[in-house]
Amino acid sequence: MLREEEMEIAIKVVVVGNGAVGKSSMIQRYCKGIFTKDYKKTIGVDFLERQIEVQSEDIRLMLWDTAGQEEFDAITKAYYRGAQACVLAFSTVDRDSFEAIESWKRKVEDEVGEISMVIVQNKIDLIDDAVVKNDEAEALAKKLRLRFYRTSVKDNLNVEEVFRYLAEKYLQQLNNEEEDDTIACHEIGSQLNNPEPNNHIEERVRDSSKILSYSPKVKVKSEKHKDSKNGKIKLTSAYNDDGTIHLQPSKRRTHGKKAVVFGKCSVL
Repeated sequence: MLREEEMEIAIKVVVVGNGAVGKSSMIQRYCKGIFTKDYKKTIGVDFLERQIEVQSEDIRLMLWDTAGQEEFDAITKAYYRGAQACVLAFSTVDRDSFEAIESWKRKVEDEVGEISMVIVQNKIDLIDDAVVKNDEAEALAKKLRLRFYRTSVKDNLNVEEVFRYLAEKYLQQLNNEEEDDTIACHEIGSQLNNPEPNNHIEERVRDSSKILSYSPKVKVKSEKHKDSKNGKIKLTSAYNDDGTIHLQPSKRRTHGKKAVVFGKCSVL
């Protein structure tokens, strides 16, 4: 997700859960402000979006309504990819939908990894017919370490809060990532400006100094003698105080041919 100044932040939110728990109604209520009592099964996926402002940031929430029936799993899984947040929904009057929450969480995480999630218990306006106890729902949220909301799409209760929380959570993650990047860049810059000695490298250099051709810390002794043919002084041996041999290429003539000298070489 690219984020630049004066640009809106787009957040893809997938709403998952068993069929008939109110996922489509929740998105319709949030994006269009309407509630439809008649139930229509979602075929595959549906999509709506809404623009909001959070902490002076323009946020575009892209809400993906996914089918809850197993026969659509192959289709809906593809739409999980790229999601930054997720709503795990179950119905107050549907026990199976509550027990399937952990399964839905795994399905999403299998596709996108760990993202911001929230558990939503919908249809609390039907609390008199509830088949899920309050402490059960709270215990599940605590177990999964997720924020828990009770909503009524019909009465428009807590629907706004669910999506605002996810937007704030994602924005917080973005800010944390930016802070981490800033700290990392600062640390790298400090290391470049004030490099610390690397003891491991220095030790390797010390160990290998005995075969280096040049060492500013070692005084080299040498024995010289005159070449009887041309009178030039020639280096015959070189060594330092601890017996380290000093290697240096020399120019010499062969019988009728010149040896090609590419330059001084160091044995490393």
